[in-house]
Amino acid sequence: MESLLRIDGLEVSFGGLSALDAVSLSVRPGEVLGVIGPNGAGKTTLFNAVCGFVRPAAGTLHWQDRALPWPRPHQLARLGIARTLQGLGLFPRLTVLENVMVGATRHARAGFASALLGLPRSDRDERLLRHRSLAVLRELGAEDAAGRLPGELPYGVQKQVALARALVGEPRLLLLDEPASGLSEDGMRELGEVISGLRERMSVILVEHHMDLVMRVCDRVLVLDFGKVIAYGTPDEVRDDPLVTEAYLGDEVTEGTPAPADTAAPAAPGSREESSRA
Repeated sequence: MESLLRIDGLEVSFGGLSALDAVSLSVRPGEVLGVIGPNGAGKTTLFNAVCGFVRPAAGTLHWQDRALPWPRPHQLARLGIARTLQGLGLFPRLTVLENVMVGATRHARAGFASALLGLPRSDRDERLLRHRSLAVLRELGAEDAAGRLPGELPYGVQKQVALARALVGEPRLLLLDEPASGLSEDGMRELGEVISGLRERMSVILVEHHMDLVMRVCDRVLVLDFGKVIAYGTPDEVRDDPLVTEAYLGDEVTEGTPAPADTAAPAAPGSREESSRA
């Protein structure tokens, strides 16, 4: 298989403003692809197009080398695509284990009627989903939090729960949207080890501002600026590309140098940053 996911000529516009302009990329089986760029470059819009939250104006998508219509959100689990969000997106009134079990429902065999009537096969289903979810929490070192509510936990542990919910469905492709935001140095190091270990089970597209993490774990890196691809290659090739340095406003992209955070102060009217966010 040449690629698991391939996108050609993706274009997305909002109110006449181009958010993505002729973006093409491919993700190979077992590959970690990084997507970086300044604020407003189009990184999250790219994820939203793949996940069906925005409809492209142009472009084609191939999944396992087969052309498909752009998917709708409810089709992602069946295809084998999972995503984490910039925010946690956890259900505050469900326990950690219950939150993770929500992501495992694609493995459920009993239907709604069986659950409603409390039939034995529904009970077996729940036990299997519970066991699967606990195994993923154990893998990420968060099993002790299984019975607690998300709001009772440190932010780093909540991040682990959100990742566990995406992993428990055993996707073929995992989309990670800024998974390192808010993590300590130790937390980022542990996250890097987890992402590197996922290659044996799935492909990963990583949107991230922490360049040291991107350069350490990614096989290839795609750089967006104003919705256009300005660089695409190995971490070393991207690091040395002058267009990438220029896109980051003169801040050299090197290991240990974080890019500007999405929580930066609002840009002045008419500035480059305001235009890019549009």
